[in-house]
Amino acid sequence: MSAAAAEPESSPSSSSSEPRFTALPTGPHLLGLEGTGPEEITPFLDLAESYALLSRSRKTPRDVLQGRTLINLFFEDSTRTRTSFELAGKRLGADVVNMTVATSSVNKGETLLDTASTLNAMRCDLLVVRHREAGAPALLAQKVNASVVNAGDGMHEHPTQALLDALTIRRHLGRLDGLEIAICGDVAHSRVARSNLHLLRAMGSRIRLVGPPTLVPSAFGALEGVTLYDNMEDGVRDADVVMCLRVQRERMGGGLIPSAREYFSLFGLDRARLRLARPGALVMHPGPMNRGVEIASDVADSPQSVITEQVEMGVAVRMAVLDRLTRQREKAA
Repeated sequence: MSAAAAEPESSPSSSSSEPRFTALPTGPHLLGLEGTGPEEITPFLDLAESYALLSRSRKTPRDVLQGRTLINLFFEDSTRTRTSFELAGKRLGADVVNMTVATSSVNKGETLLDTASTLNAMRCDLLVVRHREAGAPALLAQKVNASVVNAGDGMHEHPTQALLDALTIRRHLGRLDGLEIAICGDVAHSRVARSNLHLLRAMGSRIRLVGPPTLVPSAFGALEGVTLYDNMEDGVRDADVVMCLRVQRERMGGGLIPSAREYFSLFGLDRARLRLARPGALVMHPGPMNRGVEIASDVADSPQSVITEQVEMGVAVRMAVLDRLTRQREKAA
């Protein structure tokens, strides 16, 4: 641990050479948040908070990842997540390489396992993976020597997004337990929603999933602490946080929503609906936003919106993840 960023807890050592599919980086990889508890989440958020403060003061420790190589391997388009990991790695002193499918051998027919073999030969230390198929990062984690971070796999999980959401909420509201959090929109196709369900429920928040039945799987209603709403007004009423999700037309087979205009009229977050939430309720969105579809522009840009801060906290959270994973590797070596 650098002298600048305090380690909030002692990390358990790992004596096994096999990948451990633990949630927060108590093992060599970060693949998801299912099964994570407050005892892991809270100290991790404390560490991420320290990195947020260091970033604002421009005093980030450049020696944490000095001599380490971070590869961003993205099989899906991404701007903010890939850039966020790139910034996080560079602020900690890593050599960062961005690989995209369009310019890699994967586009020429190379299999995922062949890619893993190539990456092993390159001796990278940290591998950040986004893939359209759920489980792809977990498969790579079994084959590569590097620590793997899931940057979003299919409709499975996006753990760092949920962590940055939690950090943003905690900074503004001072806690995560006892909050009413409305997650609105395309829950069915959202890995962000799934990771947030795991994390926020573990921290004692109550979750409302709000949207048309075609986009909110009824099975989620059986989860403890989760309530389903098919009416936006009822779903956001007295909520502490309103989190809008992007409508993912690229993952839909068609026919799940009417026109964008009609969707906004029924489930878009506008000022009238936001007034039903608690005074000062936070407005969040993981981005990229479809203004006028899931959220009105004046709400996205309102004083209650913390969308820009979510982006900032994303860098801090990813710095904390890279820090923790690197230290886990050093302890296991």
